Amino acid sequence: MNIYETIKNIRASCNNYADPNLLSFIIGDDSRMGTNSILEIRGYGIEDDDSYEERLLKISRHENIFLPVGMVVFLPILNECDIFSTEDYHLKLTDEEFDAYHDLEEKLFGILIKKDSDEYVIGKTDICSCSVDASFEKLDKRDSEFYNTIEKIVREKIID
Repeated sequence: MNIYETIKNIRASCNNYADPNLLSFIIGDDSRMGTNSILEIRGYGIEDDDSYEERLLKISRHENIFLPVGMVVFLPILNECDIFSTEDYHLKLTDEEFDAYHDLEEKLFGILIKKDSDEYVIGKTDICSCSVDASFEKLDKRDSEFYNTIEKIVREKIID
């Protein structure tokens, strides 16, 4: 994965679900959410005239980075899920799928880029709730409409 081009690609189309300047989050090794004020971070070899992408690339050498590619909202009574990204999806989930993935609050989903690598994990965050203990959670890979749709959206954003 080309991290720089992937960041650029995601930022170019994230207006539906995130402010492009507050798109990414630092994630601690304990999966806790850190800052998303990338333009205000100092250190990591960042220069004042570095672009957002350049800053994030420098930070990613030392920190895990979460890049959301959309938002999911579950509708409990109907076993449905709305997915908002570059395109919107409305899925009717099986009882098993709904039980495996549903949350009572809306969540951002995307990729966690592991520090100092181009490896990524698909997951979700609970930052929409503005909780102090917000964190990243890996999505369990299953052969289901929900996971396959999320994976399809993510793969469309990754630049090799």
